[in-house]
Amino acid sequence: MNALRTLVVEDDAIIRGLLAETLEGLGHTVCAVESNVANAAAAASHWRPDLMIVDVGLGEGAGIAAVKEIVRSRFVPHVLVTGEAVRGMPSGPDTVFIQKPFRVPDLEQAIQRALATPPACDRFAEQSEKAEVVI
Repeated sequence: MNALRTLVVEDDAIIRGLLAETLEGLGHTVCAVESNVANAAAAASHWRPDLMIVDVGLGEGAGIAAVKEIVRSRFVPHVLVTGEAVRGMPSGPDTVFIQKPFRVPDLEQAIQRALATPPACDRFAEQSEKAEVVI
């Protein structure tokens, strides 16, 4: 896997540091580490990351709101991290979840899944190209 410019969004300082250290240990560059939606959106706009690792629990599901806000302007593959049960979490077809606690290989697999999942808008365009249009 090529080195990715990664944005980490996590409100817990210890987990933020561990995530950044783990990603750098995997050969990625952590371009920014943020703890709230506004700063995450600003960092995404400035750094244009290749990947985002975002905590769901930034206070009342704000991690999901951060992802929605950021991908509105440009799709960025993302992994949502949660300490809650993943089943029943609101998500789109582009979202990859990983449940805390996790091991490094679990994070690597989640990153690979996020990178392998084309954005929903690309899948829609691809399906439209395959469909025959009759007027």
